[in-house]
Amino acid sequence: MSGQNTVTPTAEGLAASVSAVKTRGLPPVEKWNPPFCGDLDMEIRRDGTWFYQGTPIGRKRLVKLFASILIREDDKYFLVTPVEKVGIKVEDAPFVAIDFEASGEGRDQVLTFQTNLEDIAVAGPDLPIRFVRDADTDQPSPYVRIRRNLEALIDRKSFYRLIKLGVHHDGWFGVWSGGEFFGFIPSSELPD
Repeated sequence: MSGQNTVTPTAEGLAASVSAVKTRGLPPVEKWNPPFCGDLDMEIRRDGTWFYQGTPIGRKRLVKLFASILIREDDKYFLVTPVEKVGIKVEDAPFVAIDFEASGEGRDQVLTFQTNLEDIAVAGPDLPIRFVRDADTDQPSPYVRIRRNLEALIDRKSFYRLIKLGVHHDGWFGVWSGGEFFGFIPSSELPD
């Protein structure tokens, strides 16, 4: 590859590349297959704050732009444009579900989540809710898929509201949404 210039990726360069692509809605990142250009000093913390070179990114519009080009491959996260792909760090999940609305009851219940970046996701078979229990503390961490294979950590207040909507089904305690049941914990593990 001699003679080929390599450019160190920057947040500014990524933003410019994405802004140049005219799309309505989310960019078609699944159609792009750019070469890997290295890692960018960017991190998304557990609370949903995006950092670039150790400093929080204060412009929500810029964060939303970066979030629109975020992909996940296995357990690694990348920002992609039509011409470059850079790795970033994600402490837990790239989004935080900060609120939800519930409509209907029982099997007909529908839970519609909103993220810290104003994404809307209706939980169901395509956008499931999952629960992970910490091996050391046994504390649950609830997640909802937002799009593609990107998830949001459901914040504590919303999780407590979900628990109030919980019901028992097939030996599990959990919630219904979009015709699907999402179990939090085996019913047998709940106190009487």
